[in-house]
Amino acid sequence: MQQILNFIIRNKTFLLFLFLFGVSLLFTIQSHSYHKSRFINSANFLSGGIYKSSNNISQYLNLKSQNEILAQENALLNAIIYSSNDTTSTFVSDSSKYGVPYKFTPAKIIKNSYALTNNILLINKGIKDSLKQDLGVINSKGIIGIVDNISSKYATVISVLNSNVNISAQLKKTNHFGSLTWDGESQDFIQLTDIPKIAPVALGDTIVTSGRSAIFPKGIQIGVINDFELDAAENYYIINLKIFNDMTNIEHVYVIENNGLAEMDNLLNPIDE
Repeated sequence: MQQILNFIIRNKTFLLFLFLFGVSLLFTIQSHSYHKSRFINSANFLSGGIYKSSNNISQYLNLKSQNEILAQENALLNAIIYSSNDTTSTFVSDSSKYGVPYKFTPAKIIKNSYALTNNILLINKGIKDSLKQDLGVINSKGIIGIVDNISSKYATVISVLNSNVNISAQLKKTNHFGSLTWDGESQDFIQLTDIPKIAPVALGDTIVTSGRSAIFPKGIQIGVINDFELDAAENYYIINLKIFNDMTNIEHVYVIENNGLAEMDNLLNPIDE
């Protein structure tokens, strides 16, 4: 306290000057509209800059929660889009209710292998998120794989870059379908077999999921035809696809659950009473 008093005493003349200067400046601003408007504009510019910087920081810190909200909204939109081919249901707030066939759960890849023969991914969703085995996994560009093993909080996914994968796929422009496999050679190409030679196959044609299994809805993109040839018996095409996904650079995915799977299983596998 004594030091503050000593400072004021030593600089009393300068401090008095600052006080009087401030008072005169205030009177000038109040008595002249031009000066007043300039002062207000300057104050608004300064406060606006501070608020903008504060808002930018707040938005940055809030990105995680906003991304989670967007992922949930995208999951619902995907459910509606892919259900439109199979139902006449109107738009609903929860795809797992009201008869919409597919439920989409957003997830994040926390481990990804792509240099092996049988590649596996690990996602941050599990039993507590209602995940089960044999659910399809996709992202905005196309298919990723199929859920394999599950724990409480995590699940492994058989990648499309896995020699054990077998997915029903078809030509987008027709209903000719076959089996999607991987020969283990390139991370950019997978193979489609069992397409009959009567099918109008052409370079650049798009291949999509066929919807003939309970795992994936019909129409999810896979890739485009890079080259093709007939098998040894010359009855079916062996097609080489350039996949849309860069499997070495994926993070956000959606897990697909067919809400009607149990009912279909009961019809296909009736229980003897």
